[in-house]
Amino acid sequence: MPKYKLLPNPSVRRLPLYLTLAQQADTEGVSLISATVLAEALDLDAIQVRKDIAITGIVGKPKLGYRVKDLITAIENFLNWNNEHKAIVVGAGNLGSALLGYQGFKNHGLHFVAAFDIDETIINKSIHDIPIFHIYTLQSFIKSYPDVAIAVLAVPPFAAQSCAELLEKAGIKSIWNFTTVRLKVSGDITVQNEDLLSGYALLSACMRTRKENHQK
Repeated sequence: MPKYKLLPNPSVRRLPLYLTLAQQADTEGVSLISATVLAEALDLDAIQVRKDIAITGIVGKPKLGYRVKDLITAIENFLNWNNEHKAIVVGAGNLGSALLGYQGFKNHGLHFVAAFDIDETIINKSIHDIPIFHIYTLQSFIKSYPDVAIAVLAVPPFAAQSCAELLEKAGIKSIWNFTTVRLKVSGDITVQNEDLLSGYALLSACMRTRKENHQK
């Protein structure tokens, strides 16, 4: 087993793209795939692709590339997607509901076991077959299900910090934060921020720039 090091986010974020292409190649009966082919499909530089894939520990064959099945295994092992991870969602509104229903998570080992909210109209009901409980029962739930490893935070900004503190008290060590708030938690808790507004801001700004350039 290779010894994994702390990696820059861009490399890790690109690994699922390589995995998807490798899985497609495997479905088509392709046994070898090169960094050049991967790079062309993703509009990347082949050298960058090799550097990204190298972090998984796999070594390709010169002028031939990577064995497709080995590449799939290497990426899944590195991303820890070959193991099941139980998770909860805090905030079962529009965004939380969408995340609960996304099949791609389950395909890669992420299984939601419960969601939490304060909306009395949805508590004790289910969304996508996932039960919804009151937020005040979160700590007792985690105590009963200590194998829950990840909490997805999809609450309004004003509730983000208090919910993060509740998750910390419950013993959750990994928070996937879909709010715009930068959470203040202890150092032993991993927080991955997914700011959807920042992504939209970048896209919108690029659209404005392109429009202005066309008008010149």
